[in-house]
Amino acid sequence: MIYFLAVLAVSMVVTYLLTPAVRSIALKLGIYTPIRERDVHSQIKPRWGGVAMFLGMVVGLAAASTIPYLSGIFADLTPVRGVFAAMVVILLVGMADDTWDIPWMLKLGGQVGAAVILVLHGIQLEVMPVGWLGVGGPLVQSLLTVFVVVLTINAFNFIDGLDGLAAGVAALGGAAFFIYSYLLTLSINAFDASNLVTLLMAVLVGSCLGFLPHNFYPSKIIMGDTGAMLLGLVMAAGALAVTADVGQLAEGFRFRNIPAYMPILLPLAVTLLPLLDLAMAVVRRTARGSSPFTPDRGHLHHKLVDGGYSHPQAVLLLYLWSALFAFGAVSFNFLPWWLVTSGMVLSLGAAVVLTLGPWLRRRALRVNRAAAQRALRHRLGG
Repeated sequence: MIYFLAVLAVSMVVTYLLTPAVRSIALKLGIYTPIRERDVHSQIKPRWGGVAMFLGMVVGLAAASTIPYLSGIFADLTPVRGVFAAMVVILLVGMADDTWDIPWMLKLGGQVGAAVILVLHGIQLEVMPVGWLGVGGPLVQSLLTVFVVVLTINAFNFIDGLDGLAAGVAALGGAAFFIYSYLLTLSINAFDASNLVTLLMAVLVGSCLGFLPHNFYPSKIIMGDTGAMLLGLVMAAGALAVTADVGQLAEGFRFRNIPAYMPILLPLAVTLLPLLDLAMAVVRRTARGSSPFTPDRGHLHHKLVDGGYSHPQAVLLLYLWSALFAFGAVSFNFLPWWLVTSGMVLSLGAAVVLTLGPWLRRRALRVNRAAAQRALRHRLGG
């Protein structure tokens, strides 16, 4: 694991060091987010933070290619080139959107293009780990892959609304995915843990950790669509790559019960919060006759801030939910199911109480006030 952690550290340091330079360039070019009604921040924020994250990931991948222990990942460069090419497409589309606010159809076209690049380089959904069933023919596999990639990209894009939120959620989910992929690879081959998914999660987590000191409240820069879409792409590529060689996984790793479904459950658990926010936004906007891509102030993070939480409190609470889902799913592989289930029930219960805290306190205050008024009227009437 030390080699992956070294790559993670490289991505983290490079992202951290380059972010101030990217911030200066964005300010000089006038690439910043204006104050809008739907936004939480009250000051302009330079965009393009995702450029520093992209560079951190790329340098991390380059560093990994020089480590002999990880040479197996680069024995076949096709998938690595596919991920890199897709990242470049998302980078360009994101930078254009952060600069000029391009039409949503054009942005969607770029996302589809990045997904097609992954498919052409062999990264696609071939097998569903539910009874190890094949996913149709090449056309069905390609269409499902494009759907998964576009869905995940937009899920992370939608959740990027508070300082440090998207980067922190991605770091937590990526860390859980990293642990799962690393231990799963070791179970297949105890002498070779080199795996593309583990590497992708290492550079993703590293770039997020390097960016967070500049992005946590009060942020000096935001990642913009460039960074949010990049996180979604890399997370989707990792989720797809996990299931790409499921025959080897089935032969080398004895799946039982819930662990048998981890290749599909874990990506869902990692992205559950962004996906939930995305689904609610689509339903909300469609119900009022707007485009699903029309921005508004109805996201989960908006609700928490409007409900009484401070900006950092809302972010930390959403971190808690992400960690519970992601690491809870991973725990099923290594701990007794009854122990994990009990812990999850207690943890989720505590999280629900924390989440509803402001509403519960306001409701209790209203009830007490109403009771006091009734008592006062009763005394006056008497």
